[in-house]
Amino acid sequence: MNQLIDSLIFRLREYFSPERLGPPLAELIVDLSLAAIIMAVFYLIWRFVNGLVLPRWKRYLDRTSAAFVETLVKFGILVLGVLAALSAAGIQTTAVLTSLGVVGLTIGFAARDTLSNIISGILIFIDRPFTIDDLVEIDNNYGRVDRITLRSTRIITNDGKMLAVPNTEVMTKTVVSYTNFPHLRLDIDVTVAVTEDLNRVRQILIDLVQQDTDFMANPLPAMVVKSLNDYNVALELRVWLADERLHVQKRFDLREKVFNALTAAGIEMPFETIQLAPHKVAMVEINDDEQTPKNTSL
Repeated sequence: MNQLIDSLIFRLREYFSPERLGPPLAELIVDLSLAAIIMAVFYLIWRFVNGLVLPRWKRYLDRTSAAFVETLVKFGILVLGVLAALSAAGIQTTAVLTSLGVVGLTIGFAARDTLSNIISGILIFIDRPFTIDDLVEIDNNYGRVDRITLRSTRIITNDGKMLAVPNTEVMTKTVVSYTNFPHLRLDIDVTVAVTEDLNRVRQILIDLVQQDTDFMANPLPAMVVKSLNDYNVALELRVWLADERLHVQKRFDLREKVFNALTAAGIEMPFETIQLAPHKVAMVEINDDEQTPKNTSL
């Protein structure tokens, strides 16, 4: 047994001797150093392009297109750097790419959600349902588009939260944009009593809107009757906002001003109520010998 162990140790020492490992190890160190240098050169190229070239292009592009071009250039330069480094290290890139085709199919099944997000991100850049800094609502999530990446769309909400919405959801759900068009209409619901003069209510609301320069004179503000209910009349005040980015705060302010104006004018704004009234019910008490009616109040 000892002879077998000594024989194995001798063979291992002979195989891993410095004389035998010297040339291959030195060649490996040279290849790795050369690959590292090439990667550093490509990284410096990316820094140069990102610092000097891309800013010149961004002057002629909007923020969304500039972000898309920056992503493509970044990944393109880094991929070329990896391929050049592998080639310098003595690795056949053709064989690597061929093997990656088979491996890519396996990874594709395992990471299909990520790949779907990447493809959806490219489609968002092409289709452009919204751009950076737009105010949007995606699946009841409202906020400002801060960034569009290949994996997700970053939205900053009004309370300062950052939402990373997967691009697949952006492509499959309804996207509401509040800033794609130059102006936005605000609709304020209000109810008045059925006995109120609607022309007087309309005049109060229109005068209120005309006092605010943030609302447009063309199209004209309007008040419409939405429904006639048993206890009130449902109205809707429609006004166009000049700066659509102010719509959240202006909606809150206008709703409060409408309430104060109608209250000051003595306009009744009723709501549905339930009134309970006492009712007398005749109850009959049944005995064994006779029936005695008895009136009680419930």
